[in-house]
Amino acid sequence: MRVLPVDGHRQEGHEGDSAQTSDQDWQHWQHRKNPHDQFDAFPGARRLAPSRVPGLESTRLKRAPGEDSEPTLTASSPEPVTPVVVARNLRKSFGNVTALDGVSLELGRGEILGLLGPNGAGKTTTIQLLLGLTTPSEGEIRLFGLDLTRHRREILQRVNFSSTYVSLPSNLTVWENLNVFARLYGVRDPRRKVGELLDLFGIPEVRNRVTGALSSGQQTRIHLAKALINDPEILFLDEPTASLDPDISAKVREVLRQVRTERGVSMIYTSHNMAEVELMCDRVMFISGGRVVTEGTPAEIVKRASSRSLEDLFISIARERA
Repeated sequence: MRVLPVDGHRQEGHEGDSAQTSDQDWQHWQHRKNPHDQFDAFPGARRLAPSRVPGLESTRLKRAPGEDSEPTLTASSPEPVTPVVVARNLRKSFGNVTALDGVSLELGRGEILGLLGPNGAGKTTTIQLLLGLTTPSEGEIRLFGLDLTRHRREILQRVNFSSTYVSLPSNLTVWENLNVFARLYGVRDPRRKVGELLDLFGIPEVRNRVTGALSSGQQTRIHLAKALINDPEILFLDEPTASLDPDISAKVREVLRQVRTERGVSMIYTSHNMAEVELMCDRVMFISGGRVVTEGTPAEIVKRASSRSLEDLFISIARERA
């Protein structure tokens, strides 16, 4: 038996690729490269190492003519190629309650997929299944072409997760928390890596502060730093800007888009901020009552539903299930 690292929890799992999971399993991942150079989303932040992912070299973030707001992804954004996530007919029941009822999805390399829906729709359950934190009642999940059930340990070394609603140990300093994850995931130079990530998110001054004494916005950025500690290939982001003010939210989005552009990182992104979803996501999938209601680009599904905006469509879907 081996104790595996997770966000403030411990779990035991059997060695080998055939390790199974229980509904309380929580775990994570490993390291690759260090960021460097200058990045200006936050003062003093550092740019990540250039991607070597084929097809991403021409990707750029551009502003529309005369636009003063955040840069938007243009047609030069990477086209999804071989999916890095494939889920087929996922069903999950908790006793007599069906949380998911036949959900299927794909995520391409370098793609950002918005997973949307009202509270209780099944978004969190979907992410838990894709991370192997709970097992599906039915269905198949493959990441990087590997079956999650048989290759869970190998897969989890290459992904990471951040949520506004998961807490790190509050009595440890920021450095202690991030150093624990860095060492558990085999980061070669934890001191350097942690310093670069704190710089990247504009909070180097919190390094030696107790985590529980930080503001909610600072804690959110610490979770995002933790999520990048192993240079993951897939990021699962659960409302990553929920507790941030508009200025810091914009800067965090710039960092995440940079990570996608330069590293080819794929993301599954949940948010109740529809303006943010339109800025960040290549495609969106609406889930309601455990089923996929509609999916496509934000513009496509708004047009298909004859709705005025993504927010109006969200409200319409939420009220149909009320």
